[in-house]
Amino acid sequence: MDSYQAFAGVYDMLMKDVPYDEWTARIDRDIKRFGISRTKAEYADDPESEEALLESERNLVADIGCGTGVVTRKLFDMGYDVFGIDSSPEMLSRAADSDAGRGILYLNQDMRELDLYSTIGTAVCICDSINYLLDDEDLDEAFAGISEFMYPGGIFIFDCNTSYKYRESIGESTIAESGDEVSFIWENYYDTEENINEYDLTLFIKREDGLYERAEETHLQRGIEVRDIERLSREHGFKILYMVDSETEKGVTEKTGRIYAVLGKTDKCQDQ
Repeated sequence: MDSYQAFAGVYDMLMKDVPYDEWTARIDRDIKRFGISRTKAEYADDPESEEALLESERNLVADIGCGTGVVTRKLFDMGYDVFGIDSSPEMLSRAADSDAGRGILYLNQDMRELDLYSTIGTAVCICDSINYLLDDEDLDEAFAGISEFMYPGGIFIFDCNTSYKYRESIGESTIAESGDEVSFIWENYYDTEENINEYDLTLFIKREDGLYERAEETHLQRGIEVRDIERLSREHGFKILYMVDSETEKGVTEKTGRIYAVLGKTDKCQDQ
């Protein structure tokens, strides 16, 4: 089964402990610190004014790999002009169902083949979405597309798992959890030579009749290192403005499991 088909239906339930509020607050902080995008309340009293219209593109925020749209909605509620992008129709369907009248635009696109309707001031890609890009060509295509559609001075915010995390924390481990609505078995296998983590997910999802339906999915992710981010930045017109261990918010070390980075488009970005 393709990734995020059955999983999409129970994704939010299984991710209930993810600190989305904390992550979104950090994104908001770094947009204000480094970026050019502003919330609707910040950039104009009159959204139809000439000033607002001129700034409309630089204020656009693209949530790439948005999944069920949790972060997209939180950024929208903060006042950002945000839209979501994901390659999974099932995940986007869940995002639309949870929109609650906000009217957020969602695009069904692969991040390696972006075709946006406008330039953007900010790109966001969190919760390890970039780790689904399994080779250098995939990474290059994604970064090239983001760079192409980014307004000069814009920023790209993302996080990613490192090979250390797959090798030392996740790989060869099995996680299982039993719940009333859904239970799962999550088996991980890490290939050190290919730097690819395979996780096989078995779901038991409760149906309306009270019985449980079994579904299986396989996901592949690749570890990403500081050197990868440095190369991608150099080759696709970005400057590294900020890069830390996502958990400690201190410098990246050889034992960092997840990297959080803010890249700036061209030398017009604000100084750190």
